[in-house]
Amino acid sequence: MLMSLIPPKSKNEGVQKSIEQKMSKSNPASAIFMTDTKEEIKDKFKKAYCPEGQIKDNPVLEYCEYIIFEKIEKFVIERSEKFGGEISFKNYSELELAFKKKQVHPLDLKKASAKYLNEFLEPIRNYFKSNKKARELLKQVEGFQVTR
Repeated sequence: MLMSLIPPKSKNEGVQKSIEQKMSKSNPASAIFMTDTKEEIKDKFKKAYCPEGQIKDNPVLEYCEYIIFEKIEKFVIERSEKFGGEISFKNYSELELAFKKKQVHPLDLKKASAKYLNEFLEPIRNYFKSNKKARELLKQVEGFQVTR
C-alpha cells in the first residue's frame, strides 16, 4: 500500500497522523485507480501532499520510487527556461536528492508524475474501451458499494 495522496487536514492534527493513513478505496481522492481519467489523475496529483524539500512521508515521491522508476529509464521534468529548463534523472536517488535540495519544485514533480502514470494507464483505458467483456466486468465492479 502506498501513502494517501491527500494532504493533512490541519496543522493541529499533525502531519504524521495524516501521512500514516494509507490510500483507501473508500476515499477515491486518496489514491490513483486504473480506471481514473487523465484529468482525474492530474487533479489528484495537483492536490497531493508534497511539501517542498521534504522527502520523508512524501506520497508523490513514493509513487516515483515504487511505480514510475520501476518502468522507466529516465524521469524527465519539463519546465520553462525561466525555472531552469528541462531536467532529467536516471534513477530515483538522483530525483530524491534534487528534491531535497529544492532543485525540483513540488508542482513540477507532481505534473511529471501525473504524466507518467497517465502514460502507463493509457493501454488499460483503451482495453476497457475496446473489450466488451472487460467493460461489462468494470461496470459490475464499479457497482459494488464500499462498506466500513
